[in-house]
Amino acid sequence: MNTIVSLRAVRVELGGTDALDGVDLDIRAGERVALVGPSGAGKTTLLRLCNATIAATAGSVRVFDEEPQHATDAELRRLRRRIGTVHQHLNLVGSLRVVHNVNAGHLGSWSRRRALASLIRPRQIDDAIDALRRVGIADKLDERTDRLSGGEQQRVALARVLVQRPELVLADEPVSSLDPARADEVVSLLCDVVAGSDRALVISLHDFELARRRCQRVIGVRAGRIVFDVAATAVTDAMGEALYRIDR
Repeated sequence: MNTIVSLRAVRVELGGTDALDGVDLDIRAGERVALVGPSGAGKTTLLRLCNATIAATAGSVRVFDEEPQHATDAELRRLRRRIGTVHQHLNLVGSLRVVHNVNAGHLGSWSRRRALASLIRPRQIDDAIDALRRVGIADKLDERTDRLSGGEQQRVALARVLVQRPELVLADEPVSSLDPARADEVVSLLCDVVAGSDRALVISLHDFELARRRCQRVIGVRAGRIVFDVAATAVTDAMGEALYRIDR
């Protein structure tokens, strides 16, 4: 399998503190990978390295065999077109209709002129409808986004990634505000987005059981370090208890 992300001896310092320290990690095409660990462990920092929104303080970072830290602005734009991110806070524009938030998935490939024109008369509506149908809210196409429920807004964010068709999907606690049944459904949808051997999913989760059930590989992160990286079938309850223990 092709390696999509490769980190070697990576350290990231944020606010004078090491958010990550000594991290080695490979993410390969075809994988569904869960990052688990307590709040503040470094999961979000790992995801931000993968989508090149932060740079490593030390070590080597390669994404799609490119080094983001040494890339030009044009190279970074091309790289980010291949990466879809579902943020914990969704990053939707509430005052816009759903179709516009879904079409934001096209912004990496559309010209500025086409993007502005689409705000007046939405382009590629069939793509938006198809994506919304896949996440179960095709009837919300023309609704104002901030009038939707939290769960529906979550689905709009997923539809945005669907129209982008990225090769790497990164999801940062995408189900933290959902009930267990809806959370399982959303993670299943994310897995569907990357179905096939040429795409990968990296998702940070607090739900240890959900990570084991839906992903192929589970990576435990604690205090900025990877403490285990194993197949989901090899994860034990004891590993989870040690990962989330409270030091006194």
